[in-house]
Amino acid sequence: MKIGKKVAIILLVVFLGIQFVPTKRNQSDNISASDIMIVYKVPEQIENKIKVSCYDCHSNNTQYPWYNKIQPVAWFLEGHIKKAKEELNFSEFGDYSKRRQKNKLKSIINQIRDNEMPLSSYTFMHKDAVLSESEKSELENWISNLRDSL
Repeated sequence: MKIGKKVAIILLVVFLGIQFVPTKRNQSDNISASDIMIVYKVPEQIENKIKVSCYDCHSNNTQYPWYNKIQPVAWFLEGHIKKAKEELNFSEFGDYSKRRQKNKLKSIINQIRDNEMPLSSYTFMHKDAVLSESEKSELENWISNLRDSL
């Protein structure tokens, strides 16, 4: 057997083998009392856009795509979600100090303005998460007003 064929078989066996390595899923049926949507009166239009564009990575309940069942994609998503929740978790937003809430809200505004969020790698697969200029403006205005009221 040629070396190329042996390498291909080994890679196939490894690929099949890693499919059985489990990942931790970020899913919960509970809506936390500290969720930003519960703690603050969020207009329905803003709530919908935040949930579509932000919640998969920045909450305790990810709506996983079909390709999350394939390794190593599942590992990548698991790491990405863990890191995103460490930075900002909308499900625990009400538990943050007022100072931290203000800082996070300011950061959200800056990242929306600078087109850093939602990530292009996310919007590539989730076209409905793309923010139009008017949606960005609406989000920025609402977030600014919330920040000012804290």
